[in-house]
Amino acid sequence: MSNKSIISTVNLSIGYSTKKGTKVIAENLNLSLAKGKLITLVGANGIGKSTLLRTLTGIQKPLSGDVFLEEKNIRELDDLELAKNLSLVLTEKLPPSNLTVFELIALGRQPYTNWLGKLSEDDLKIVNDVMQLTQTIDLAQKKHYQISDGQLQKVMIARALAQDTSIIILDEPTTHLDLLHKVSVFKLLKKLSQETNKCILFSTHDIDLAIQLSDEMIVMTEEKVYQDQPCNLISEGAFNRLFEDEKISFDGTKGKFVISN
Repeated sequence: MSNKSIISTVNLSIGYSTKKGTKVIAENLNLSLAKGKLITLVGANGIGKSTLLRTLTGIQKPLSGDVFLEEKNIRELDDLELAKNLSLVLTEKLPPSNLTVFELIALGRQPYTNWLGKLSEDDLKIVNDVMQLTQTIDLAQKKHYQISDGQLQKVMIARALAQDTSIIILDEPTTHLDLLHKVSVFKLLKKLSQETNKCILFSTHDIDLAIQLSDEMIVMTEEKVYQDQPCNLISEGAFNRLFEDEKISFDGTKGKFVISN
């Protein structure tokens, strides 16, 4: 197992149980997520991207095989250890509250504060640093419901950064954003992976953007799950197998999907 690998899987099989039995989504996965990499997870709707993310983060148990976080089996980590090693940004709406942007980002320090939740000078410095990094400092005193969806997504990324973990996992952070804000979030995540040396993994439907900006991609198809650099995945023909529709094809020379009549 590589020293630089933050999360790795060994012969991992993912899926879930139903009344009719066990539904296997993917099996024998041997993935490795390394420091300083921006990695995107792509696949058709319903292929199992969320199941994979839930299994990698310990929310869902594997059918078989193992997930290692910082070389420790994720099954053996308690909630506090998980929170100090892995931060998660979900697409769910925030519950109603009067929290300011600053207070929302400061929640990322919870694994480290005492039971009163009091922020130390170090905590405050980290919160201010991540607000500078994510360009959210001008929003600090606004209520979280007063800002746009694009701004809120950056605030949630800032909160995950404040948690100071070696990996950040995001479930479709660009959903509901227009193209300008999608590109802005992609570029921010790319910058953060380079400048903080964290591993950032996120699922997305914006495959063309992912091909342009990712260091590596995990591509889920019906037959196989691939992990590699985008250029190698294009050569392997991985993207040709993403959609079972003869009108949608992948043009390897242009590096994007084309739609035929």
